[in-house]
Amino acid sequence: MRVFGIDCGTEFTGYGVVEMDPSARTPKLTHCAAGTIRLNKKEKTPQRLAQVYAELTALMALHAPDCVAIEEVFFSANAKSALKLGQVRGVAMLAAATCNLPVSEYSPLTIKSSVTGYGLAAKQQVQFMVTRLLALDGPPESPDAADALAIAICHIHTAQTLQLQGAGR
Repeated sequence: MRVFGIDCGTEFTGYGVVEMDPSARTPKLTHCAAGTIRLNKKEKTPQRLAQVYAELTALMALHAPDCVAIEEVFFSANAKSALKLGQVRGVAMLAAATCNLPVSEYSPLTIKSSVTGYGLAAKQQVQFMVTRLLALDGPPESPDAADALAIAICHIHTAQTLQLQGAGR
C-alpha cells in the first residue's frame, strides 16, 4: 500500500508518500518522498489554488499512490483562515479525484495518537516519531512535510487495524 499524505496550508502545503508492504516477512514503513509546496503570498487566491492543484496532481502521477490521506478541518477561531484552509483542502481533494484516488480524512488528534501515542503531542514530537518510524537520517525538510508523512502513516496504521479486525471476525 502506497499512501500520499497531504497537510494542507494556505502558505505551505506539505506532502509525504509512505509505503507499506504487508506481504514482507516483517512489514515496515518505507519513506518514498516528502516535500513542501510553497505558495507566494503576493499571488491572488485563484493562482495559489491553481499552483496547489498542478503540483499535487503532478506529484500524484509521479509517485502513483493507492490512496490519499488528508487532515480534517480543525475548528478555528478565525473564520477567514478556516475558509482559506477549506479552499486548499477542496483543491487537494479535487486533485486526488482527478487522479481517481480514494481520499481518507483524519482528525489531528487521531493522527498524533497514531504516530506518537498521544493525541495532544507537540509538532516536535510528531517530527521526531516520523523520523524514527521511517528510519530517516534526519527530520523531514519542514514541519509541513513531517505532518504529511504522519498523515500517511496514520492511514496505514488505520488500514492495518481495520484489516486485523476484519480477520478476527
